[in-house]
Amino acid sequence: METKKGQSRFGKLLSLMENVQGDRVIWMIALTLVMLSILTISSSTSLLALAGKTTREAIIRKHLLVSGVGVGLIVFIYNIRNLKVLETGAKIGVWLSLFLLIYLNLHIKLPFFRAEYINSAWRTIKVFGSFQLHVYEVVKVAMVMYMAWAVHAYKEEEKGRKAFWLCHKLKGWFETDFGKKVLYIYAPMGGVFILIVGGSMSSALFITGILFVTMLIGGFKGKELALIVLAGIVAIAGVIGIHYASGGRAFSHVGTALNRIGLSPEEELVDALGTPDFDTVLGRTQQPLGAKLAISEGGFFGKGPGRSTQKHVVPVIFADYMFAFIIEEYGVLGALLVIILYAALLARGSIVARNCDDDFAKTAIAGLVILISGQALMHMMVNVGIGPLTGQALPMISDGKTSFLCFSIAFGIILSISRGARRKVEQETRETAPILAAEDEVRESLNDLDQI
Repeated sequence: METKKGQSRFGKLLSLMENVQGDRVIWMIALTLVMLSILTISSSTSLLALAGKTTREAIIRKHLLVSGVGVGLIVFIYNIRNLKVLETGAKIGVWLSLFLLIYLNLHIKLPFFRAEYINSAWRTIKVFGSFQLHVYEVVKVAMVMYMAWAVHAYKEEEKGRKAFWLCHKLKGWFETDFGKKVLYIYAPMGGVFILIVGGSMSSALFITGILFVTMLIGGFKGKELALIVLAGIVAIAGVIGIHYASGGRAFSHVGTALNRIGLSPEEELVDALGTPDFDTVLGRTQQPLGAKLAISEGGFFGKGPGRSTQKHVVPVIFADYMFAFIIEEYGVLGALLVIILYAALLARGSIVARNCDDDFAKTAIAGLVILISGQALMHMMVNVGIGPLTGQALPMISDGKTSFLCFSIAFGIILSISRGARRKVEQETRETAPILAAEDEVRESLNDLDQI
């Protein structure tokens, strides 16, 4: 079983990982999430197959194709070594986000690029009649990257580098410090909120919240952030006021969001007993109640792969309730693995960000890591009954082509940026983990294990 050089197969794998220039821990997290996605989608999509009049095998083949494209995106972006390319992409991101959101809100229906009304909201665009583009998933990653660039560009502007080209063309008030912030930071952030809130209150709050955290990481001062919080509260109050003033016609999803906050699914169902609305309420609460049942039945060890019963009851268990499905089939042990992966990403991402020399790189990697881990945390909380339903997928695991590909791009950016910080990260890891065995000792142990 030994190679000619006396090195085990495990040792060869270790040598291969040594040649990877990006952060190896984040590489392993990304690939593990992809494998978990393939495993869980393979088992959880019974109702999806029935709804689409297809088979689970066909869904698995499609997901394998999407997974391959996602890994290809990670590798492609990982090989981008010039930060200027990522900065250019970040600047394009805000225009892409605004274009898609405006297109969606205008309900434009071109044959090859058609805005669609699904689940009582305009959220998707059908591309060439086959691919469903979930606009909010694109906006998340694109706007985090843009905000990282905008905060960095503002610092560069303070050094006299004229990073805000448009402000210098417009002259006047826009050349002032506050004018630059309004045009390049506050206006895009507020515009995205207004354009999203009509389709999903939870998505609007989540995305603007992540952008706020990105600004905080970028070094914005407390007073400026306090003004943004105040403006956000006023905006939310205004949206709620318009909703009620219009009799629920404007910003209709605001009412849905408020109802979810007011009552738990159990209380809502009990209140509807004996009323004409019972069937409607039962349909609306079926998913969260089914998710809780899945968690309860999963126990510590789970039912085992393919043995879930709630996947035949909860319509979108493969998307909005993937964490509950994982607990049902793999128990608390499976849930702990998922939690550890996202927690490790957050921890490792913070180390990489701390060791980046460039402010844009530091802010971008921190913002993307918080986006991924924050959405994972929100998904898990909703699944276990903490907080109202938000419809946020479990990143890189839940079914959803747009979500999977967008988060693959995010991982590619993180790994690309991690190249420059690799040496510093490795040094910090060695200094903070002196109890780890030396590399040669690990190889010797693996060789001994292989011989046995």
